[in-house]
Amino acid sequence: MKEYIDVLKKMPLFHNIDEKDIISILSCLCAKEKTYNKDEYIWSAENKVSEAGIILSGSVNVIKEDYWGNRAIISKFSSGKMFGEAFSCSKLAKLPVSVVASEKAKILFINYKKIITVCPNSCAFHSKIIDNMLKILADNNILLIQKMEHIVKRTTREKILSFLSEQAKKADNNSFTIEFNRQELADYLYVDRSAMSNEICKLRDEGILSFNKNKFTLFEKKNPNSIN
Repeated sequence: MKEYIDVLKKMPLFHNIDEKDIISILSCLCAKEKTYNKDEYIWSAENKVSEAGIILSGSVNVIKEDYWGNRAIISKFSSGKMFGEAFSCSKLAKLPVSVVASEKAKILFINYKKIITVCPNSCAFHSKIIDNMLKILADNNILLIQKMEHIVKRTTREKILSFLSEQAKKADNNSFTIEFNRQELADYLYVDRSAMSNEICKLRDEGILSFNKNKFTLFEKKNPNSIN
């Protein structure tokens, strides 16, 4: 656990909490580690969960699958992020989504309900953990709203431009690297991969962007949503 202390102390959950107290907190939250291989399910839809996961290394995708196995990526979380906190706090009998390792990942599970209940050890930092958790939930809701801004666009081109524009703003740079590979990006934007790849190539040919794998550069051009 101590080998990942640098990851943990940078997490929003432990904001303004001394490094020496983090290990004590994890003990109170019944923390336990587990490693998953790429494409291994951490949680499957229909499961009931009472824990939240902290990603110590690697990354995970929160996905929704239909009857035929087609999937959509709801969210992607990488090292230092937490997932499952809303589900573990709710009274849902079954998960509406699955969580899958997108690469080899080490996950630290914590008993989420112990965060929102009175600590029997009267931890001085317990109220701070609650404040931090409320901010995490608020930030995650904002991220979902931002995603909606992309997927409600009518065309694949508009969805791509909306997503890449947001990434450039986040990076505060017209050159940036996205966390998705091509298939993951198609699943995230709810578009066909081939159609998306063709549209990205068209945008490149029109001088609107350049790319190398998952690194993109956007160029200033008037009316990039124009089909001309």
